[in-house]
Amino acid sequence: MADETPRVPLLSVAEAAAAAAKAGISEQMAPLSVFRVLLRHPDVAHELASTLTTLLFQGNKLDARLRELIIMRIGWKTKSLYEWTQHWRVARMLDIPEADLVATRDWKNASCLSDADRAILAATDETLDGGMISDATWAACAAHLKTAEERIELVVAIGNWTLFSQLLRSLKIPLEDGVVAWPPDGKKP
Repeated sequence: MADETPRVPLLSVAEAAAAAAKAGISEQMAPLSVFRVLLRHPDVAHELASTLTTLLFQGNKLDARLRELIIMRIGWKTKSLYEWTQHWRVARMLDIPEADLVATRDWKNASCLSDADRAILAATDETLDGGMISDATWAACAAHLKTAEERIELVVAIGNWTLFSQLLRSLKIPLEDGVVAWPPDGKKP
């Protein structure tokens, strides 16, 4: 089994809370393992937290269901257990059906997903595989994402959670204490 020791030590919860307050980061983010690492570089942590806040809470334009399907697909395809586990919980709090989340593993063969779901998942895969969205997939997404803001946010969301997957895996950031990885059907990302 590979060494899963974090490559950068996590701050204690108290240290992270103090660093987050100083950096202007929400107290909700401070205890998360990812921010307990990132807060060792407060400027980077601040910028990443700002983007997350926009995409998740304040000013977001992309439908939350579509966003979470994007994140789940990235978590699965990039083998980011942290991303998959955390956003499984977020998606379920948003009442996204378990079957739809599991379907992101093999979305091309899933019958429970809508045309909008399929379009954004195709965009996600194309970006992960080749670095950009094809014209045909862009047109499919545009049929469901009516505003420029939604379309921009689609690309930013894919890039953001791909970046987080890379951070989480490369820095070997663990799940928070007490959070159990949820591998659907016993399969882990």
